Amino acid sequence: MTRAIHHFDVWVQDPATAVPEWSWLLVACGWEEDFVEETSGAWKHPDGTYTFLERSPDLLDERHDRLRPGINHLAFTVPDLAALDAVRSEAAGHGWSELYPDKYPHAGGDDHTALYLENSESFEVEVVVEA
Repeated sequence: MTRAIHHFDVWVQDPATAVPEWSWLLVACGWEEDFVEETSGAWKHPDGTYTFLERSPDLLDERHDRLRPGINHLAFTVPDLAALDAVRSEAAGHGWSELYPDKYPHAGGDDHTALYLENSESFEVEVVVEA
């Protein structure tokens, strides 16, 4: 099967903080670390999709705002509820805070099992149990 997304780049404000946050999350969701440095990193999913994280040399010193035009959030998958519970229990220790904790694991609706997280730079991710 052809993958739907080839790759995506995430530009962050503070790579020293963001790289460890994203690295933990991606590895917890089944991605493999390609390389991680203080200022950048790359990870690859078993389906071949990869992502790269860095600070752009042209980036303004403005805080990320997912509510402005652009991508609101990314959604990653985990195989089952046990994996989702593990991500939830470890997230705070890796710089991620839970959104909608009172509605876990169905903040997206009764038929949707997911965890919503936000990191220190206000990037939102959704971690979804594969159907």
